[in-house]
Amino acid sequence: MSAEFPVARPRRLRRSPALRRMVAGTRLHPADLILPMFVKEGIDEPSPVASMPGVVQHTRDSLRKAAHEAAEAGVGGLILFGIPAVKDARGSAGDDPDGILQVALREVSAEVGDAIVVMADTCLDEFTDHGHCGILTESGDVDNDLTLERYASIAVAQARAGSQVVAPSGMMDGQVGVIRAALDAEGFSGVPILAYSAKYASAFYGPFRDAAECAPQFGDRSTHQQDPAGPLEEALREVRLDLAEGADAVMVKPALAYLDVIRAFRDEVDVPVAAYQVSGEYAMVEAAAANGWIDRERTIMESLVAIKRAGADLILTYWATEVARRL
Repeated sequence: MSAEFPVARPRRLRRSPALRRMVAGTRLHPADLILPMFVKEGIDEPSPVASMPGVVQHTRDSLRKAAHEAAEAGVGGLILFGIPAVKDARGSAGDDPDGILQVALREVSAEVGDAIVVMADTCLDEFTDHGHCGILTESGDVDNDLTLERYASIAVAQARAGSQVVAPSGMMDGQVGVIRAALDAEGFSGVPILAYSAKYASAFYGPFRDAAECAPQFGDRSTHQQDPAGPLEEALREVRLDLAEGADAVMVKPALAYLDVIRAFRDEVDVPVAAYQVSGEYAMVEAAAANGWIDRERTIMESLVAIKRAGADLILTYWATEVARRL
């Protein structure tokens, strides 16, 4: 090799942990992370979710404690999912001021104050007895416009209960615009909307449906969630519509199988982009680690770095508190 024209050696900057840390191009921060949490009405002790080791359905007391721990670790936000004792066809508990989600929002907000952002999932599947994300027609289809009325009422109830952000996840046409109008009309113009703009009809949601007790009693959600094989332009069209209707931030769900969509959103929009590392992604890592097939901590961090590198500003992950403590 010629001494006159020395060849660059990128490996020089990888020789030690300190060097690698100093030149890292992708950095996670605790404030980037959002912790999804489940609270169930009528239980006396936290109930473990069998398909998601380490995740529980919380009591109101354990939820407050876990929220406090997340805030202490520096986690950026919490998103709450409520599981009522009684469900019906219209999801009445979803906007009941005394429903489990509204009660939990008030209590958690009082517990953590401004130390962490408290937000709520704005949907119906946790509250309906049929497990679908909206009001059904006689033929069993989801009625888009009747469902929008329910979403608007639920969003207002959540804002009244103290939710600092509402996150409509049902993938109904026009949901962001209807919710924005309802919030503004009720004096909540300062409450942001985190829109699930690209939510795919994914096989990775199975464990979540155990945790939230919201598996559809018949059919599936392919008529309103996006097709995993659909064109990228469809996702971009959805995100443009949500922004035009007043979304303040947008989300891609799931995360790892849709890194290309995260990247496309990041290139397309000038608002925060969130990605949801969903229950199936979590469960696969935990199961493989429990069998000794992978290094658990390294796999968790690698997966989060990949999501961040793809362009996500915010990551919803069930490991949020654990990872925040490690960062």
